[in-house]
This record gives sequence, structure tokens and C-alpha cells, in this order.
Amino acid sequence: MNRKMKKISSILLFLCFASTALRAQEAQMADTMRSEGKIYALVAIILVILLGLIFFLVFIDRKVSRLEKRMDGKN
Repeated sequence: MNRKMKKISSILLFLCFASTALRAQEAQMADTMRSEGKIYALVAIILVILLGLIFFLVFIDRKVSRLEKRMDGKN
């Protein structure tokens, strides 16, 4: 095995161990937030961020489409 493969395999192994260790904490944190009612605020914030990203992507797509049409007209 070359050095690059060893490095990749060690990183994957580390990520597996780290994700296993974090699962217990995530469940406890989610239960705590749910019991305190903060989970709904978190979901609302995530939705606002996702909707903002979707709006931004649609806006950029429309702008690029207009520029492409303009470029096709010049050529």
C-alpha cells in the first residue's frame, strides 16, 4: 500500500470512530432541545437558511439565463 492509500484509510477509520462517539451526544442533545421546545426554533432557522439558499440559486440561474440569451444575440 502506498502512502496516499494509508493516509486515506486512516482518515476513514478516524471518521468512523468519531461518528460513533458523537451519536450518543447527538441523541441526548436532540432530546434536551425537544424537551425545552428549542428544537422548533432550530428547525425554523434551518428552513429559513435553506429557503434563502434556494431563492439565491433561482435568482442566479435567472440572471445567468438572461446573460446567455444576451450573449447568443451578440454572436
